[in-house]
Amino acid sequence: MTASVDLADFLPAYLAEVEELLDSAHRHLMAVEASARRGAAHPKSVRELFRALHTIKGLSAMVDVEPIVSISHWMETSLRQADQAGGRLPESSVEPLMEGLRAVEQRMRQLASGKDASPVPSGLLERLEALGVSTSVVTGTARPVAVTLDEGLALASRLTPVEREQLTTGAGHRRPVRVDFIPGAERAARGITINSVRERLAALGDLVKVVPLAGPAPGGGSLTFVLLLSTEASDSVLMEAAGGEPAQVRALSSPPVSPAVDGTPAPEREPELELEEPEEARRSTGTLRVEVSRLDEALERLASLVVNRSRLQRAVTDLTAAGAPTRELRAILQENGRQLRDMRAAILRLRMVRVGDVLDRLPLLVRGLRRTTGKAVRLELDVGDAELDKAVADRMLPALVHLVRNAVDHALESPEERRAAGKPLEGTVRLGCHANASGWVDLTITDDGRGVDAEAVARRARAPVPRGSDDLLELLCRPGFSTREEVTSTSGRGMGMDIVRRIVVDQLGGELRLETRLGVGTTFHLRVPLTITLLDAIIFECAGLRYAVAVGSVEELIEVEATRVVRPAGANGVALVERRGQAVSLVSLARLLGSTQAVDATPARGLVVRQRGDLVAFGVDRLLGQQEIVLRPLEDPLVRVPGVAGATDLGDGQPTLVLDLNALGAARRPGAGGREERAT
Repeated sequence: MTASVDLADFLPAYLAEVEELLDSAHRHLMAVEASARRGAAHPKSVRELFRALHTIKGLSAMVDVEPIVSISHWMETSLRQADQAGGRLPESSVEPLMEGLRAVEQRMRQLASGKDASPVPSGLLERLEALGVSTSVVTGTARPVAVTLDEGLALASRLTPVEREQLTTGAGHRRPVRVDFIPGAERAARGITINSVRERLAALGDLVKVVPLAGPAPGGGSLTFVLLLSTEASDSVLMEAAGGEPAQVRALSSPPVSPAVDGTPAPEREPELELEEPEEARRSTGTLRVEVSRLDEALERLASLVVNRSRLQRAVTDLTAAGAPTRELRAILQENGRQLRDMRAAILRLRMVRVGDVLDRLPLLVRGLRRTTGKAVRLELDVGDAELDKAVADRMLPALVHLVRNAVDHALESPEERRAAGKPLEGTVRLGCHANASGWVDLTITDDGRGVDAEAVARRARAPVPRGSDDLLELLCRPGFSTREEVTSTSGRGMGMDIVRRIVVDQLGGELRLETRLGVGTTFHLRVPLTITLLDAIIFECAGLRYAVAVGSVEELIEVEATRVVRPAGANGVALVERRGQAVSLVSLARLLGSTQAVDATPARGLVVRQRGDLVAFGVDRLLGQQEIVLRPLEDPLVRVPGVAGATDLGDGQPTLVLDLNALGAARRPGAGGREERAT
């Protein structure tokens, strides 16, 4: 009896797999385009792009998505020609290939929304089919290269023409190198396996091929992995990456040979089956794809455990106060707290995504903006290995997209304007990112454009000329405000900066700052938390009520002495307090919250926060301690209040407000009518 197979059951996995392949395809096609502009080949990216499309075609055929099969087939055909040409692709071929990727992506969205994939756009297949002719023109221009290897091992016969060219056409001072790695139980016990060695060597250069060879090897082994790469690293560095002896490092010579008489390319070789790695050298590596909803569920369960621990801690405190013997209970509670923190760290690590992966599509965005605006622009990404909670990353991406769009469309001048100003014709947009130790991530978006004209912005907003960067940012972030007179496909709808501030400040509880100089450029500074669900908080009391604030947002806790407080006349409730010889603004938190209880009394404690570069101390009545909390954002617009990030349960079943002191600090500034704005 044959069971029927419902292909719809495979659709979610298919969509997830093809989405990753599309990201890879876009990235490699951008690299191919950059090389084509310089007239250089990029064999590795052409081969990876070819493999991504080949896999997309196979997966689409399995689930019977014929339009995607047709598109990827003809893209794959044209890239096969480029692959045989040594990785050389005409620049004119990039745009049709990019159009093909967009068509695949569009049909992916249709399938994800429950619709059928629409037919292939008229003329697209013809344009892709024509690429096979154009790329075949450069096939004969590829310079056949021979790599001198150990002929006894016959490695040269196992290299394709493309792989030979990869070994000998490296950029800069790269040289072809052969590294022999012999696996073994002792090395595997130290974590030195073919997988770890492959990763280390790939980071030192362009890893071209890994060839397993059976037979007697130095050190008593019976298997040797030959890794061929193009690199600038020294032999000692390569030897260290390979785990030391009995590994060997040898330089390869690569004299050119005459091309084939008939000029025909070498026939394409079928992929070789590599020998299986010994069991003792294997490690539990790989990637497991997990639905985000399952991670959310695990985090929700952990949040419940954190709240229950707070209740247990409160119960133990009550028993201790009643004279009950609780020493063993307190020890168990401490151990439970450590275990929960370890579990929290483990779950959050699962939810973390690299910022670089989140920003993969920005180069593609800038490429499209170059075409629509006619401006020459280069995007530089300097994000390192910084990571963010996926929930934060998903919310941040639209804000970063808006800032990059604004930089290209508003800030950067046209080539003619830049030439007249003595600037390079190509403008630069740079996005930097790094994580700090306090649980926050700092991002900067910088351009070398014309800068923001405060007077022009004020005229457009029909407002007084801003006195500083903070006031200028307030005008730019007004809902519906735009410096563009007309709506374009890129901007002019008055949706950009308002959305950025709403995401960064209101939704994530972060900071947004602006620096600009006319004729020099503009920089936006963003600070967002690593995660927004589970966090360490300071619990305090103010005007008879309990509140919480994230530990990462507070720079210092100070004691406020009444004799060291100065109240300038006309300061409208704002005093000054001395902090290590520096005058710091002291703001009554009770006053900001609209409480009438003892707002004129000197607070006992102060929470020092850095706001737009200046230190501000928020006066509170009493500090109750530090505690891990579960933040529940206030999503309902009817109950959302500026300065309130959300609510939490401290274990007594009563909701406690979690404050955003930066938003509260902004609320204390004079409004349009000259009055102090309050958070209530």
